[in-house]
Parts: sequence; structure tokens; C-alpha cells
Amino acid sequence: MTDEDYLKQSRATMKVIRDMEAALTAGSNDMAKHFHEDFWWRGNQGCGTKRSLEEFCNNWQLPLRAAFTDRVYKTQKFLADGEFASCFGYIDAVHSGEFMGIAATRKRVKIHYTDFWEVQDGRIKDNWVTVDFPSILAQLGVDVFEGKGWETYDRGEITPQKPA
Repeated sequence: MTDEDYLKQSRATMKVIRDMEAALTAGSNDMAKHFHEDFWWRGNQGCGTKRSLEEFCNNWQLPLRAAFTDRVYKTQKFLADGEFASCFGYIDAVHSGEFMGIAATRKRVKIHYTDFWEVQDGRIKDNWVTVDFPSILAQLGVDVFEGKGWETYDRGEITPQKPA
């Protein structure tokens, strides 16, 4: 593959990702044209793993929309490298429905995310995702670390131990 071919592939990959994000932002429920038939979505702890587009829609997209409305996607940076792409950013949204056992608070929250995608045949085949659930919960008044997060080191509340 020449350098020019590689750059073309990177641009094509980025178009697939941006088109998919535009569909999500628009609230589309017809995502099949963006995802491969054997699509996998792999999230961090608390997010789960979705083994198909149907599982992604039913077990991620729709519950997220039910829990958080008035969503504005603020992707801060996209990167593409051949058939792979990545981004990071956040969703600015209102907590309008139950989320992890917490009833709607109507608070506006930031849902920070990082995505990595693999694109094959013009559609997304794999999506590795990290969503900062502890941050969302903190914004809703729940400290999952019960005051023992490593921010205590940053504030000087705990002195680091030297290794034995």
C-alpha cells in the first residue's frame, strides 16, 4: 500500500465514523448502514459488551437516551490511522431517567468518553469504548470510591507509601 493509498483509507475511515456520529447526534434509530453485520461493542466495567448492532441499540443506545436527554455531543478530537479511528469528548446531557439505580435528578452532566473503532468494508466492525461512569455518578452525588479515590493524594490528604 502506498502512502497515498493509506491516507485515502484513513480519510474513508474518518468519513464512516463522522457519518455514524452525525446519525447518533440526530437521534437516528437506523444505524445498520454504519455497522458491520458482526459488529462488536466493548465497553469498560459497568458498560458491558454488545455482540451485535441489536444489542448495542437495545442495551446501550436506547437506555442512554432514556437516562440522558437534551444531549449535545462534543467530540473534541478525532484521529484516523488506516482502518482504525479514535476520538475523545463528552456528551452534555440532562439526567432525565434512571441511571444505575439513581432516579432522574434533572441535573446537567458531562459524560466523558473515548472511542476506538475498526472499519472494514466501509462499516464499523469493532468499537472499544471507555465511558467515565464514576464521573457521571459523582455529578449525580454518588462517590463510588467513598472518599478513597486517588485524588486524596493530589490534595495531600494521604502520603504515598514507599514500596517495600
